[in-house]
Amino acid sequence: MASVYVTGTDTGVGKSVASAALLHALRRDGLHAVGMKPVASGCEVTDDGLRNEDALALQAASSAPQPAYADVNPFALPAPLAPELAAADVGVTLSLDPILAAYARLAARADAVVVEGVGGWAAPLSATLDQLDLVRALDLPVVLVVGLRLGCINHARLTARALAADGARLVGWIANEVDPAMARIDDNVRMLEARLPVPCWGRLPHAPAADPREQAAHLHPRWPAPR
Repeated sequence: MASVYVTGTDTGVGKSVASAALLHALRRDGLHAVGMKPVASGCEVTDDGLRNEDALALQAASSAPQPAYADVNPFALPAPLAPELAAADVGVTLSLDPILAAYARLAARADAVVVEGVGGWAAPLSATLDQLDLVRALDLPVVLVVGLRLGCINHARLTARALAADGARLVGWIANEVDPAMARIDDNVRMLEARLPVPCWGRLPHAPAADPREQAAHLHPRWPAPR
């Protein structure tokens, strides 16, 4: 399977935008691909229950028939806070088992599952659960989304080092132009390409309202050889 875990250099770097575009890129390449946001805070109350904007975007970007929302987003939390705090507010205990069960259902019907994490790599899921625990349990490689803005080289290199130190398998990175006014943006991308240990899968232009199908044209996943 061409499944992957998507993390970021920080909150607000465009993991959801990149994940949705990646789903369409995989579909373009002939794969049946579905998205997953295991833990989402900042969910809104709807007639169908709690719903998260990013999780809905991943569901919409998935191959038809679209997966059930409960599988896309097993833990939907109301408050727009760190998951540990948002879960405590509503008396929810975040655990791996519901996530692994939902992932298994998605994986059974897909060639690829794009799993979007929370915040940056070191952001915890709960008091006893880090994103590394989930990546290990799912045995997934990691793609890093780098938000192109001042400081991104430092954040990207530190995140890549943290992933390596944790034993996670980084396979690629995606550049996302979150700051269209960033000075010397092309030079920064070249510096990142020279310093990150994995290939760049593409660069997403700054286009807040862009259709992820259009953004997918900028992505070209480069899977490493099997281990």
